[in-house]
Amino acid sequence: CPECGQSFPPGSEPEKHCCPHPGTWPFICGDCGKIFTVSSILIQHNLIHTGEKPFTCHDCRKSYWQSANLNKHHHIHSSENPYSCADYYGQDFSEGNHLNIHHRIHTGEKPFTCPDYVKSFSESTSLSSHHYIHSGETTYSCAACGQRFRDRNHLIRHHCTLTGEKPFTCLDCGKSFSQIATLRNHRRIHTGEKLFPCAECGKNFTTSSAFIRHQLTHSGEKPYRCADCGERFSRSYSLNQHYLIHTGEKPFTCPECGKNFRQSNYLTQHRLIHNGERPFTCLDCGKSFCQIATLRIHRRIHTGEKLFPCAECGKSFTTSSSLIRHQLIHSSEKPYSCADCGKSFSRKYNLTQHRRTHAVKQTTLH
Repeated sequence: CPECGQSFPPGSEPEKHCCPHPGTWPFICGDCGKIFTVSSILIQHNLIHTGEKPFTCHDCRKSYWQSANLNKHHHIHSSENPYSCADYYGQDFSEGNHLNIHHRIHTGEKPFTCPDYVKSFSESTSLSSHHYIHSGETTYSCAACGQRFRDRNHLIRHHCTLTGEKPFTCLDCGKSFSQIATLRNHRRIHTGEKLFPCAECGKNFTTSSAFIRHQLTHSGEKPYRCADCGERFSRSYSLNQHYLIHTGEKPFTCPECGKNFRQSNYLTQHRLIHNGERPFTCLDCGKSFCQIATLRIHRRIHTGEKLFPCAECGKSFTTSSSLIRHQLIHSSEKPYSCADCGKSFSRKYNLTQHRRTHAVKQTTLH
């Protein structure tokens, strides 16, 4: 180098050495005025202004403006994860910065703070997305339907819902996903990882969203209120499902019998009745069930667990429905009436039994 005398081996490029000298910054960006010591870096920088992304992934067609970013992205498809977490079962990551961000789960560090809301985040991207809440700005627009989004990742997710594209595949079971984050969460089913422990009860969760929902059970907070009846919920999803009770809408129809359901998971469980599938088996007695919720309730027979105590008499029950039926004894409420004689009952089962007496009488008369 004529400026500092540093020597370089044959075939190297001395102008790229990391020793910028005064007066040797001849490469200026015409758009923003930024100065560079190397022409190749200026050329790369210009791509920011043009929006050009010449480096494309052959697996999912995602594009980047730097080859280095494309090389990092390739780890997603190859499942190569060279960066390991020493704190939790050696969890691996494809990029070093992902490992650094992951470490903040263990340390609780949130270095990025919003000055408007005094809210902190563990990632700069989360803070950037949060800023749009204050500005109301929607920068990213869907070319297909015109819907606008505050965050680029939200636009990408939306695009996948329109195209049905699921480029991220689990190597263990072959299931595909539209988002890499969903694949990472799914992988914990196979690894048994539960990264989010509850400080109150010690229960562990595989995702932060499940952990946050669980915390509301301890705090009792229910921030979502139904405008029709005033009932409150801890999750917005639960409120949206509750609204269907008022509208009477049941958008999910069984193709086998035509029965309608308010929720897609109810339909999924119902369809197991038609195909006879019972995938959930009790390890204690071998009995099988078509719904995991039914298996959980059944397991209480073996454990003796009774989670639902009566506030009036202290008697406990294994299911909430059993407690509700029992509470009618204390209230003297009898909501089930016989259409033939007007007699009322506290339980639907008792009404059904009673109706048979009318059926027997009619048979005797004939």
